[in-house]
Amino acid sequence: MQPLETSGLPVTRDSIAEAHDRIRAHVRRTPVLPARFEAAAHEDVFLKLELLQYAGSFKARGAFNNLLSREVSEAGVTAASGGNHGIAVALAARRLGHKARIFIPEISPKVKVDAVRAHGAEAVVGGARYADAQAACNRYAAETGALLIHPYDSPETLAGQGTAAKEWEEDQRALGLGNLDTVLIGVGGGGLIGGMVAWWAGQVKVVGVEPEGSCCLHAALEAGRPVDVEVNSVAADSLGAKRAGSLVFEVARHAVDHVALVADDAIRDAQKLLWRDFRLVSEPGGAAAMAALLSGRYQPRAGEHVGVLLCGSNTDPATVT
Repeated sequence: MQPLETSGLPVTRDSIAEAHDRIRAHVRRTPVLPARFEAAAHEDVFLKLELLQYAGSFKARGAFNNLLSREVSEAGVTAASGGNHGIAVALAARRLGHKARIFIPEISPKVKVDAVRAHGAEAVVGGARYADAQAACNRYAAETGALLIHPYDSPETLAGQGTAAKEWEEDQRALGLGNLDTVLIGVGGGGLIGGMVAWWAGQVKVVGVEPEGSCCLHAALEAGRPVDVEVNSVAADSLGAKRAGSLVFEVARHAVDHVALVADDAIRDAQKLLWRDFRLVSEPGGAAAMAALLSGRYQPRAGEHVGVLLCGSNTDPATVT
């Protein structure tokens, strides 16, 4: 594959490298784990364990990049989140000395609401879905001047999330594991896949993975533009965006190979396998990419080096056994 020209896109390899320099002292360089599974015993599979990141997900990368590259007023920061983004913003705000108010929809599990509060932020729970929380957050930011940190549709967020790809590429080589051919990445609003594909565009095949009941990027690529979708999935608290971000779409339509859709039962099975075989606690959204591999929704060719991004662990451990 030949590298794609990304200079006209909202995030580039240069902006991701700059973000990495900015946040590296504040985030964890999560491990890469070679793995084999009975369901795919002939394949070379490598796991990037972003579920071990500070705040329990990759979201810490984008949160720190926003707070370290943008001006924060006395009103502090605010965000809307199904949980993971809010936890990350709360953590970053506390470490950097800012107050934070996080708007969370009613579908979010108690473990995520509690984590936001544990990091010192105010958690405002209300609205049936993520879009309701985002609307309330937008009003608060407009009224107070608080810095609004979008979970996926901003250049700072995209560049921050893209640092995971930079590290992964470097660590594959440093560990002598060879280059990746394909990477499977779970998709909510698209901030993670948007940032990672901007780093790898044209060099590694990037495949998005969405639940069948929450598939805004798949719908956007089919329609040729972001469109609203219904959200009904076990992973809706983290992969439950109603519409793909416009910046995300601009990156994805140039560089994402395709989006694979997985059933909720496959996501649950992937959670259980990750616990049984690796003692990794993954939330449903964090296990979606693995579900695509285990269920056959993505079928690698013989010898293909496949990377699976495990993106979040904010769930009750009792739900994965």
